[in-house]
Amino acid sequence: MDYGLRFSDPAKYARALRRAHELVIAGVPRPEIPVPLAESWRRSMALGISPDQHSPRHLHDPSEVHRLRREHRLQRVMPALQDLLADDSSSGRHLLVLTDATGEILWRVGSREALRRADRLEFSEGADWSEAGIGTNAISEALVTGGPVQLFSAEHLVRTHHDWACTAAPITDPLTGALLGVLDVSGPLDTISADTLRMVRCAVRVAESLLGTSDGVASLGASSSVRASRQGVRRPAAGVSSLELLGDKPAAVLADGSRVPLTLRRAEILALLDSRSQGWSAEELAYELHGDSGTPQAIRTEMFRVRSMLGDAVESNPYRLAPGLAGCSDSGLVLRLLREGLVADALEAYTAPLLSRSGVLTVQLLRDQLDLAVGAAVRASGDAGLLVRWLSTDKGAGDPRAMEAFGQLVGHGDARYLAFRASLGSGTDGPWGR
Repeated sequence: MDYGLRFSDPAKYARALRRAHELVIAGVPRPEIPVPLAESWRRSMALGISPDQHSPRHLHDPSEVHRLRREHRLQRVMPALQDLLADDSSSGRHLLVLTDATGEILWRVGSREALRRADRLEFSEGADWSEAGIGTNAISEALVTGGPVQLFSAEHLVRTHHDWACTAAPITDPLTGALLGVLDVSGPLDTISADTLRMVRCAVRVAESLLGTSDGVASLGASSSVRASRQGVRRPAAGVSSLELLGDKPAAVLADGSRVPLTLRRAEILALLDSRSQGWSAEELAYELHGDSGTPQAIRTEMFRVRSMLGDAVESNPYRLAPGLAGCSDSGLVLRLLREGLVADALEAYTAPLLSRSGVLTVQLLRDQLDLAVGAAVRASGDAGLLVRWLSTDKGAGDPRAMEAFGQLVGHGDARYLAFRASLGSGTDGPWGR
């Protein structure tokens, strides 16, 4: 059976698994159901769980769960996990779940619709999702195997779970090695992607890294410090005052004047955030940066790293630059000077194209728009000195309209005009020949 069908054709893959499920339950082994999984089914049924069972065992009521949360060590990392993996927007389809070391659900985060779907399965706070509580599922498998696991459709024992895809991994205390709980991401079959398991494993590493710090973490979006040194990510000691996005060496400039270099991908994200005050959803950023192959999960991972590095400079839901940073990039400065009519200052500030190494289409469009705006302002200025400065740059050297505007100001016999025309290789019979 083609494992890749769970991503390319989840409905077809689910149908094959459901057929295999019925056979294995009847005692007929099938290759679609690995031996360890079939053994988990047998253990679950020996504990009294039926494939037709609907309700899990409930261990605590909601008021007791609130108390358990306050006392649990994972309380410290839940905000970070939520920031990284949760989607509680109106269009969100998957659920973020965090259990204790026994498999009891302590936290759920998702949209109203995702929570309603989960409620129909009693996939809720206080419910026991161990093998003994509701049979084989991703949470129970993570508890049994001690590693990350992904269960799709009829790989679950209970039939009412066959419309779900679940990915889970255990979280251990980095100081003691003790199991603390299980992180789970669940949703309809078509919400799973090839990146889902990697995303959950990455989130577990982040949680364990944060648990290993002395001061913990309160919230990624708040002003508290976030440290994840094991992954090479740290928040600057000083706040971000501006962004350098022009040229090929992007960086964040801190209040103390120091620079934090940015990878091209992070700079591309910040350039998009800088271009739109209303912000971007994870889905929008995924499409703009990766096209149809982009996933919101991958964007959330990258945004976690960006926000860990830059702290309060980036806000979420939607992703956008903080009010104090919006428009404070070097490219934003150029546009602001142009709007104020300070063309000479804008031309001086326009030292290089926007993220000159980026091949992302949206960034290329922003780069072209900035270039066109500067060129148009210079041409309209009627200032021969500004036109000379513009035509002398790499960006303006190929601007024939600027050269013609300069020729009209100084005369087509002017030596400077002839030199600029020659640099274009126009020839005397070209469109600017006289």
